[in-house]
Amino acid sequence: MDLSNLKPAEGSVKNEKKRLGRGQGSGKGGTSTRGHKGAQSRSGNSKKIGFEGGQMPLQRRLPKWGFKNINRVEYKGINLETLERLAEEKGISYIDVNTLIEAGFINKKSLVKILGKGTLTHKLEVKAHAFSKSAVLAIEALQGTAIKM
Repeated sequence: MDLSNLKPAEGSVKNEKKRLGRGQGSGKGGTSTRGHKGAQSRSGNSKKIGFEGGQMPLQRRLPKWGFKNINRVEYKGINLETLERLAEEKGISYIDVNTLIEAGFINKKSLVKILGKGTLTHKLEVKAHAFSKSAVLAIEALQGTAIKM
């Protein structure tokens, strides 16, 4: 064993990096594997996301479609059957946004709209951001109240 036989332990060196720009004799000198001229041969080169070599990028080839209303208000819909189940389980007659948050139906930032699917058997006082007509009729049919926030 002498110095000419030394090698790193097997598996200790993952990938040996090319030593670029170390003279013509190395085979990686001169242009240092970058070729001649052009953006990629120069320092500081980085392509924009989606650049396709001058071809029209995909996101510009595809047509725009539809309409996005910037003033749209998103509500989280809660049905009457959900309120009925909640009232039975917790034994409550007043349901507001905080009750729904505690029950895990919505998060703090959600706006709530009560929808008319299902039937009610309990008299409820419901406080929410919006109500459908059928939900208001069903709540008031049992002498309950639908309060808009």
